[in-house]
Amino acid sequence: MDEISIPTVEVAGVPDPVPAELVVLDVREDDEWASGHIDGAVHIPLGDLAVRADEVPADRQVLVYCHAGGRSARATAFLQQRGVDAVNLAGGVIAWHQAGRRLV
Repeated sequence: MDEISIPTVEVAGVPDPVPAELVVLDVREDDEWASGHIDGAVHIPLGDLAVRADEVPADRQVLVYCHAGGRSARATAFLQQRGVDAVNLAGGVIAWHQAGRRLV
């Protein structure tokens, strides 16, 4: 089986503020979401993504993140297979916070 390349971006590669046309998808669990998330993000836990994938716009780029980048990499691969222009946020919310970026 061919190895799928996961499109990934570092926090520094994400414009600040996040452009309105960029969909930000948080695939963490409910308690993680409640503890702080990227402003404007859509919340669909990874375990729900297969049944809720139609909620993710296919006509815009999607920035996917989780806590450290593992779950979001899986979500990015899944969305890419569905034809979505998805990109994984390297380091997840940890890297976002360490870069001094705001959570709400």
